[in-house]
Amino acid sequence: MPKARAKPSQRAGILPIQDIRALVVSGAIHAERAFAPTQIQPASLDLRLGDVAYRVRASFLPGGPGGRTNVMDRLKELSLHKIDLSSGAVLETGCVYVVPLQERLALPADIAAAANPKSSTGRLDVFTRVIADGVSSFDTIPAGYAGQLYAEICPQTFPIVVRRGSMLSQIRFRAGDPVETDDALEALHKKVTLVRGGAAADVRGGIALSVDLVGESKGLIGYRARRHTGLVDVDAPGSCPLADYWEPIVVGDSQRLILDPDQFYILASKEAVHVPPTHAAEMMPFNPLVGEFRVHYAGFMDPGFGHAPAGGAGARVVLEVRSHKVPFILEDGQIIGRLIYERMTAVPSVLYGTDLGSHYQAQGLKLSKHFRV
Repeated sequence: MPKARAKPSQRAGILPIQDIRALVVSGAIHAERAFAPTQIQPASLDLRLGDVAYRVRASFLPGGPGGRTNVMDRLKELSLHKIDLSSGAVLETGCVYVVPLQERLALPADIAAAANPKSSTGRLDVFTRVIADGVSSFDTIPAGYAGQLYAEICPQTFPIVVRRGSMLSQIRFRAGDPVETDDALEALHKKVTLVRGGAAADVRGGIALSVDLVGESKGLIGYRARRHTGLVDVDAPGSCPLADYWEPIVVGDSQRLILDPDQFYILASKEAVHVPPTHAAEMMPFNPLVGEFRVHYAGFMDPGFGHAPAGGAGARVVLEVRSHKVPFILEDGQIIGRLIYERMTAVPSVLYGTDLGSHYQAQGLKLSKHFRV
């Protein structure tokens, strides 16, 4: 596919919805089927699964010492069997699958991209990453890339049902390096208040977020996933009884929680977060300096998240938490990660929230949309 021509970016930044649509029109983003009406978000594009999934022996990256490697060539070597997704199929926990996506790219030379699981995907503990031909890192698409994209999917806790067109990942397009410096972040926080409700803003390589272990009036601070549950259909909101999949966690006066190794938890930040229309944000998924656990698979926060005019005042960050190897004690107010803010090239024509009927605007502690009380 020839690379699309694009007008050189006027400034470094994340591309908004109107520029993503322009990439579609120009052919820089191409799909096998027409794009779904809600597929393009304020600062990202949802990616759709294709017709088949390949069960593979292990995770892999196509790039390597030998140079550019085609993912399909690796699948010929590593695939155990091929699964038809046209009518839906079950992906089992602990297994690794690779699915060619419907979207292909032919990016301009000054536009790169990064991928991340969608919010609902992370809250289901589905480990999902995007890989590309000849690229030696996950979720990273270099500037000027032309070719196919693939989703690597590994359900960790719940077996899931997916089908052609299911959307588990999202991709964000950027020109240059739009990450705000700490000084710029301090100035932005003073101007529009990026976080409130915890300690004074801690700005060092992003804004610190802490965990809330006080909870609501009844003491509920989170949920622990149950083992050996039924299926979760990723395209069926409200289809799963909450009590069959989750154990509520109530913490008393100790205001601490011991994370059991390899258990999955849903918690919430103490701070309410604000992403103004001029910026996008990303939660760093893991920082070994704050403990041997992973927080927040789904890192993207679109412009308008927690923005009062978009119906988001008081939105907290839901934390997908998994401890590794050893039990780990979390204390109320403990820093568990940092938010990185990136400039937009322009304010999106549509904001996250009331403009889109977004599921997680103005959220507190909230499970994915698949569960009902």
